[in-house]
Amino acid sequence: MLQFAAKNTLSVNNRKRIDHHGETLTTTEARTEDQMLNSPTLTKAGSSRRSVVLALITLAQFMVIVDSTIVQVALPSIGREFGVSLNGLQWIVTTYGLTLAGFLMLSGRVGDIYGHKKLFIIGLLLFSLASLTGGLAPSEIVLIFARVVQGLGAAMTSATGLSILVAAFPEGMARNRALSVFAAATGSGFAAGMILGGTITATLGWRWVFDINVPIGVAVSWLSIKYISSTIGRTHENRQLDIFGAVSVTAGLMLLVYSLNVAQNIGIGSLETLELLLSSVIVLVAFLFIEYRSKAPLMPLGFIRRSSSFGANIIGLLQVAAFVGMIFILTNYLQQLLGYSALSAGLAFAPMGVVFLVVSGFLSARLVNRFGVKPILISGMVLQTIGYVLLSGISLTESYFGLLVPMLVIAFGTGLGFTAINIAALTGARRGEEGLASGLINTSRQIGGPIGLAVLLTVANFGTPDPTGQLVQPAAAIVTGFGYALLAAALLTGIGIIFAALIKRERHCQAKVVASTIIVKGARSCRIHE
Repeated sequence: MLQFAAKNTLSVNNRKRIDHHGETLTTTEARTEDQMLNSPTLTKAGSSRRSVVLALITLAQFMVIVDSTIVQVALPSIGREFGVSLNGLQWIVTTYGLTLAGFLMLSGRVGDIYGHKKLFIIGLLLFSLASLTGGLAPSEIVLIFARVVQGLGAAMTSATGLSILVAAFPEGMARNRALSVFAAATGSGFAAGMILGGTITATLGWRWVFDINVPIGVAVSWLSIKYISSTIGRTHENRQLDIFGAVSVTAGLMLLVYSLNVAQNIGIGSLETLELLLSSVIVLVAFLFIEYRSKAPLMPLGFIRRSSSFGANIIGLLQVAAFVGMIFILTNYLQQLLGYSALSAGLAFAPMGVVFLVVSGFLSARLVNRFGVKPILISGMVLQTIGYVLLSGISLTESYFGLLVPMLVIAFGTGLGFTAINIAALTGARRGEEGLASGLINTSRQIGGPIGLAVLLTVANFGTPDPTGQLVQPAAAIVTGFGYALLAAALLTGIGIIFAALIKRERHCQAKVVASTIIVKGARSCRIHE
């Protein structure tokens, strides 16, 4: 009896606790850490450091998203200098999207294993070096190669940046606010890219579209070394990387995005498109089989079976698919049918950008904190569906103000949903899964755009097909096809409402200090507190 009591006393006195970086602490160390964390001075310092981290991650994400659109405005100038046709120039845009989408999941998981900070900084420097190479490119081949490397750096930066935010901000109100700022940077980056691309190309020349990234990337990298903790996102469990899973998922995603890009030009029902789509499906199915058999899977299949993670990724894909397709349809509608100039068409979307920025950056997180993720997700998807249905009634005599109301409704709903989707996708991510969760939601959105374009253009072509599958006159028939396409967008977000209604909050164990529990390194213990 005395021997048991002595052992029990020894266990209590040597009790250990897991700190917020995953290391074990003795009771004395834990008590000392608690005193430090509760110190007003250090709490204020920690809050200031997190604000700097948020600013750095947001700026990096903004730069990555801007580069998705900023180059498009500069394409005519690049074509004139290098003597390249429009079809050749499209590879400058496509290769960036291919590598960005293909390497997001791998980047997120590599960050989980080897450290998010390390990969984030490597990605930024790689992105900056590729930007410098693109700005100095003597030919279109060098420029396309630079865009490939730029997409790889962007994938590393984007996936690990979101993971760093999740690890730096505790789950709840603080994290929701941080994610809302991140979402606002993502959404506003698309519109800003078009405006900045036109301004820089007209004043400084197209090469500065790439060169402007270099000082920003280097500065963010240097500040990240100083302010981002080296222990953020580092896991000491299972440092083995699933090579076969990494190769298969990267190849499958790149094939999928490429096939959808091809579908935009030759139709989704063409033999070449169907062959590419089938190839991508085969490779992705092989990836799932590899993960099922792997002892250290890149993406544990149990992760995607969770209600919140699976639902959030499907909703994110559907939301972006509808939105990107709508932007493309309206851009062509305004310029080809209503006679808007490129600048006027760009400015027509400015009110949407402002509403999205305000709602996603300032309103969405507050509403989630008050009402929860699920009601906000449903509300956002409902508003988007209503907006697309209203917009589907476009005609050749439509006034801009007739378009503006449904466009603002769509922007409001998209802003509500964008932040809520991030929160749902990352809520409940366990230690070592932050990169996987962020890489997955970013991947879903990246492939959502090409899917939306392929689907909506296919529907639009049903309105006025010719033997080559291209849209032709009369203009009234083109508008009819565009209306059908916008109804298809409403159908996509309508499906999203169903998935939003099915989302459930995941319950998971978190390490807690319990008097009768010994928590040792490499072991996990928890209690459910009702």
